[in-house]
Amino acid sequence: MLLGIVTGNIVSTRKNEAMVGFKLLEVHVMENGGFVERYLIAVDTVGAGIGEKVLVTAGSAARVAAGRECPVDAAIVGIVDN
Repeated sequence: MLLGIVTGNIVSTRKNEAMVGFKLLEVHVMENGGFVERYLIAVDTVGAGIGEKVLVTAGSAARVAAGRECPVDAAIVGIVDN
């Protein structure tokens, strides 16, 4: 799992039919309490918004978190309360 901050929305005019209805968000990854120069595009499964600290899962676990058979490599699975 990764920790990060949602920094923006990704708009896609065309995408795989299995991904219709998913919101895509840009996430700035954090490690050891600070930001690193790494960003992810993640499918939102919990209703996160810009500026929120989130938990992200990657790989095959992300596809499972999305709940359907679709090409997902990163998924937001939690919003961190401060």
